Amino acid sequence: MEEQNKYEKMLAMYDTNLDDAQVAAAVKDLLSRHMQENMTPEVKKFLFGSIELTTLKTTDSEESVLKFTERVNDFANDYPALPHVATICVYPNFASIVSQSLEVEGVEVACVSGCFPSSQTFLEVKVAETSLALRDGATEIDIVMSVGKFLSGDYESVCDEISELKSICGDKKMKVILESGMLNAGQVKKASLLAMYAGADYIKTSTGKEKPAATPEAAYVMCQAIKEYHEKTGIQIGFKPAGGLNTVEDAVAMYTIVKEVLGEKWLTNQWFRMGTSRLANLLLSDIEGTEINYF
Repeated sequence: MEEQNKYEKMLAMYDTNLDDAQVAAAVKDLLSRHMQENMTPEVKKFLFGSIELTTLKTTDSEESVLKFTERVNDFANDYPALPHVATICVYPNFASIVSQSLEVEGVEVACVSGCFPSSQTFLEVKVAETSLALRDGATEIDIVMSVGKFLSGDYESVCDEISELKSICGDKKMKVILESGMLNAGQVKKASLLAMYAGADYIKTSTGKEKPAATPEAAYVMCQAIKEYHEKTGIQIGFKPAGGLNTVEDAVAMYTIVKEVLGEKWLTNQWFRMGTSRLANLLLSDIEGTEINYF
């Protein structure tokens, strides 16, 4: 009970009593006023450099992941004027293939871990999977918050698990996925704050396996939580929308929200990432002015 009160006291420092309709209206107003100014080649190039190029398919194989990684290697030669992607994101059993074959300096190797996408297994299994991914070359880890425990109000277990997995990651960055499409605005705010309090380096919207995935409304609430947490603690937390980013407009909308809520300090690919595969080709096509299916 004392531990639970600790989390309740932390949450009480923030306004988590949010109204979904009011959030939607605020997002609509923000995008209507600012999104068009960001529809520029410079912003689109920046967004390309913030992509976590992701393959999380049942049909992934050593051969397909190697080919996937080699496309990132080739891109630096084929498009020297453009930034490379920020990250390659794969399942943990492919970490060694990516880390051993990746040649582009500055591209991170991210692995989803902890029984992605459901997070429904023993903590010992999550610890083992995360440790093995790091051993095999992962430089970043993406875990899913235990959504069922969160919705049950068991904040202690949620935070203990995040803290335990962060301790395994050490100085490697850990992202906590909230699966925001299953939560209302107030719950997104609470989940964001709990994840940051427990040690997340980034908070991430979605696994991409549930609908809806990344929405502008969830992004807005999560960025507000990051801003308020930074103001109170001085700790800067990264933001990663993932899933449901299907158009260039979707990407620019996320950029606009980050820029207007969090400011220029977050507009680097160290603090703003986008988890997607489809969007890489769409952004590349838009930048180059012709349809390209590179990845």
